[in-house]
Parts: sequence; structure tokens; C-alpha cells
Amino acid sequence: MAGIKHLVMAKFKEGAAVEQLLLDMKKLALELDIIKSFEWGEDVMENDKYSHGFTHTFIFMFDSAEDVAAYMKHPRHVEYGKKFRAGTEKILAVDFPTVIDKIATA
Repeated sequence: MAGIKHLVMAKFKEGAAVEQLLLDMKKLALELDIIKSFEWGEDVMENDKYSHGFTHTFIFMFDSAEDVAAYMKHPRHVEYGKKFRAGTEKILAVDFPTVIDKIATA
């Protein structure tokens, strides 16, 4: 699937309600049709030299850059974003078109 990926990396604050933030993010992704797919994971290598302290990565797939822009302005995203930022020490976000050079096989 070609499109635009919205990649977010985060390091949560000590004492943040991480599980609730993750549940709320999943709920947001499932309820907004503009988001075509959503996946996330927690760093397993714990190598701060390369991860720069980021512990979680979230990947949202959109059909177009216009859809990403609409998502960023969506009231539900804006509301969630305030909670997410309050619970994070640092965030990195990038948006990029996908280039598929190899497709996963079973």
C-alpha cells in the first residue's frame, strides 16, 4: 500500500499513565477512518546510543499528505495530543511517502 506514513517516536515521563495513553491512541486510530492502518511497538534493544532515549514508536498510514494534515487538525487528535504531550519527555514525528522495495512473504 503506497501512501504517507506518520511516524512518531516518544519517551514517556517517569510516572506517566503509559498504558492508558496507549489504549487511548489505539482507540483513536480505530475510530478515525482517515487512518488506514496503525501499528506500534516498544524498543527491545535498549541501546540509548542509537535510540536517543526514545522507547516507543507509532506508525500511522494515510492515503495522502492532505489526509495527514486533516488528521493533525481533527478535534479528537488535538484533544488526545494534549494528553500525549503531557505524558512524554520528548517526541519526534516525521511524515514521509512510502517506497516499497520488498514485500513481506509468508
